Amino acid sequence: MATIKDVARIAGVSVASVSRVLNNGPKVSKKTIENVLKVVKDLNYTPNANARALVTQKSTTLGVVIPDLIDPFFASLANGVEQVARQKNMQLLLSTGLVSAETEMRAINLLIERRCDVMVVHSKKLSDQALIDLANKVPGLVLIDRYIEEIAQRCVWLDNLEGGKIAARHLLALNHQSFACISSKHQIDDPLLRLQGFQQELKSAGVDIEESLIEYGEPTLQGGEMATQKLLASGKRFSALFVYNDAMAIGAISTLEDNGFKVPSDISVLGFDDVLLSRYSRPKLSTLNYPIEEMAMQATNIGLELTAKQADMNKNSNYKHIPRLVKRESTNYKL
Repeated sequence: MATIKDVARIAGVSVASVSRVLNNGPKVSKKTIENVLKVVKDLNYTPNANARALVTQKSTTLGVVIPDLIDPFFASLANGVEQVARQKNMQLLLSTGLVSAETEMRAINLLIERRCDVMVVHSKKLSDQALIDLANKVPGLVLIDRYIEEIAQRCVWLDNLEGGKIAARHLLALNHQSFACISSKHQIDDPLLRLQGFQQELKSAGVDIEESLIEYGEPTLQGGEMATQKLLASGKRFSALFVYNDAMAIGAISTLEDNGFKVPSDISVLGFDDVLLSRYSRPKLSTLNYPIEEMAMQATNIGLELTAKQADMNKNSNYKHIPRLVKRESTNYKL
């Protein structure tokens, strides 16, 4: 494999001159540029990104930290960052946090070691102070799906409390009066706030939801299936089911149908996130759209602006997003 020294030797110039040509540096003659680029092409030379970063003090790598690689929601998040990476001709380095403070910190430190000045971080377990300290250390660190007031200009987040309220208003408008919920077993903000918003809106309408009609599970298809089995085993009746995410909701629909309930004629089911799978489930899933890909692109561009010192760190930034109801086939009017 050719090196920058090989290019310099054959072109008859210094390594520094080759570096200036490749990095569009100043004070390089047209003849030298043409000569170096010809040798680069003849040798099929590819500059080393890490070496270039050491010379230019500018990273060519974007980093992203997500909880896992399985959930389609986080795949969409990573895809949003990757789209910006392609536009900027940068590399993408991905690391997983596994919803663990220790692993999240390890994942972020890995990106720091790889000279990622810009990183989009989905962290649910690290403390606010730990993330504030990291933001002071990493020029382009931006949090997604998390809001910390002290670093508000680095936070791109969704109002999950309002999302729960929107869900309740939709089901109430369909004349439902008996409700059940399935939430994630993970003690993180998203499921807690969605459930809290849902309960608050029901209470405002004079409706209470029994604790026995709230079940928890892994935020997966199987988690939704198991939680629904427990709801049915309780013997309690309900006509509407609000579920933490789309995967759990689709699992819930499968279990309801297997047990003789028709969705939505017997029980309406409402999910959250609007992942691609929700459009192809049967029935097609009514849900709340979480614009995660758009938010990931926004977060990445904010990180790039911060490293380029084009963002005003003192401005009162607010990168809050509100989920949008997507009405499909799994919710219906209660007769």
